[in-house]
Amino acid sequence: MSERAAPHYCPYCGDEDLVPHEGDGEQGAGYAWACMSCARVFRVKFVGLRAAAIADARTDRTGGNA
Repeated sequence: MSERAAPHYCPYCGDEDLVPHEGDGEQGAGYAWACMSCARVFRVKFVGLRAAAIADARTDRTGGNA
């Protein structure tokens, strides 16, 4: 996935005035976002899915049998 996934609000102040922060990029660390309200810069990175969540979803679909 090459597109930047945008957060909807700042995790610190809750404001929605976010812009991409084009600073010191770090490979594999996620993209940086700057909050124009509280002046914080943060990163959001997708790590993965929990194995237990996937197993629970399979159990729900099969009616109790995995």
